Amino acid sequence: MPGFNLADLFERVVDAAPDREVIVSPARRLTFRELDDRANALAAVLTDLGVKAGDHIGLQLLNGSEYIEGMLAAFKLSVVPVNVNFRYVEGELRHLYTDADLVAVIHHRQFGTRVAAAADGADLLEHLISVEDGSGAEQAPHAVDYDSALAAASTARPDGTNRSGDDRYIAYTGGTTGLPKGVVWRQEDIFFAAMGGGDPFQMGNFLTTPEEIVERIPETGGTILTTPPLMHVSAQWGVFHSMFAAGRIVFPPHGAFDPDAIWSLVASEGVNILTIVGDAMAQPLADAIERASAAGKPYDVSSLIVIGSGGAVLSTTAKSRLATLIPTIMVVDGFGSSETGVVGSKLHSADDTSTAPRFMVNAQTNVLAEDGTPVVPGSGQVGRLARKGHVPLGYYKDEAKTKATFLEVGGERWVLPGDNATVDEDGTVVLLGRGSTSINTGGEKVYPEEVETALMTSPDVGDVIVVGLPDEKWGQRVVAVVQPAADAAPDLDALREHARSSLAGYKLPRELIVVDKVERTPAGKADYKWAKATAEARSTQS
Repeated sequence: MPGFNLADLFERVVDAAPDREVIVSPARRLTFRELDDRANALAAVLTDLGVKAGDHIGLQLLNGSEYIEGMLAAFKLSVVPVNVNFRYVEGELRHLYTDADLVAVIHHRQFGTRVAAAADGADLLEHLISVEDGSGAEQAPHAVDYDSALAAASTARPDGTNRSGDDRYIAYTGGTTGLPKGVVWRQEDIFFAAMGGGDPFQMGNFLTTPEEIVERIPETGGTILTTPPLMHVSAQWGVFHSMFAAGRIVFPPHGAFDPDAIWSLVASEGVNILTIVGDAMAQPLADAIERASAAGKPYDVSSLIVIGSGGAVLSTTAKSRLATLIPTIMVVDGFGSSETGVVGSKLHSADDTSTAPRFMVNAQTNVLAEDGTPVVPGSGQVGRLARKGHVPLGYYKDEAKTKATFLEVGGERWVLPGDNATVDEDGTVVLLGRGSTSINTGGEKVYPEEVETALMTSPDVGDVIVVGLPDEKWGQRVVAVVQPAADAAPDLDALREHARSSLAGYKLPRELIVVDKVERTPAGKADYKWAKATAEARSTQS
């Protein structure tokens, strides 16, 4: 039985609404039929290169139709697309290429030099496909030109006879050591856990058969503007939500986040849903609205219904500003992870004063105590957020981490990704944060151990602990608490430059706190509690 296969579901929508526009991007506008044709052509290109069912291909791309085409082409062939963080540097990329067993990488030309360098040593990686981006960057050696290859390929749909709901979807995410790990899902499970099961509002009104997806298509599709990069799977989920409801996806121009460009697109394209990542995007968007209004040229936001944030929690200030400036919209915080899918969401109003993430969840989600029993609502008891039902199979090639994260409790399989939480008397879950020391800056995960390792190679650093402090723009900023090496005077800019060759830019410290001695536990482990308190007391940034 084919079950709920993502390629099959997409093709059903295409056949039901072939002439609806689905992609609006700086490079091109596409209908569902045109997007299907391009995905089919890419599938033919991959097949000619020798890519076969079960293989893994990497997508190291900026947002645009090519990212969606890459995912769809892979799904059509029962190939597994893997999200590659385009901010990674050579060492990080080589690890991911090797760990994910990639046989091909589709990338924008501007990443070609890094791709080629990282591919050297990734034994299974044989094929590079380059998407022209006008950057003028050096082309990766032996790379196939994406557009030329598609133009010469057949647009016939590949044979989907052997597709099934058991086909794989892999979401790569940061691991506890900072190295990325792949979360392995069945396509049927990710469809219901994160792509709505045909229900874009996750209200429990899920499909019972694949054929029903066509019956759910509204007469007029909604329009979503996606600002987060598709290399983050939460952005992928929003896009597939929209496509499965025959909706339209708008991508802003590449480059630095431009709030005025975003509001212009909201107006010109009649955007209904705007997705962002935390205060790093929310506050500049609010500033732009205020500037335009003060100049007597307010933006037309009459089409906008929802501003949704995922990947980073919105501050109370940001929520209130957006809801006050645009009183007709709903401001929604979404919560979930690569291991859980979409767990819940919280609607905010202008007078909402809640700070910790709070949301109502469905029957598949609970907070479990150490003994595996649910915490008592209203008791203040702290447990770990847990989800059952449609959950991943585990981590790719990591049995130990799979056993630690996926547990059998009461005869049921639960995933516990590491979020501490309590449950209010009315059943509202209140997230308290990760039990680990990970830092969330602008929606990106940063693991202190990885940054510490890079900084410790500097001759100016005797010892270091890295922590996160609240940041008005980024949610959290990376702070290095450094004990100088003998006769050294560590400098923030110099340390950032030193670590830049081994760390992506968002992982670099934004503040330096110099101390006489870094405190460690008797076992020699970093004392993160001490480091954070020290950083809070001595920080010069607000």
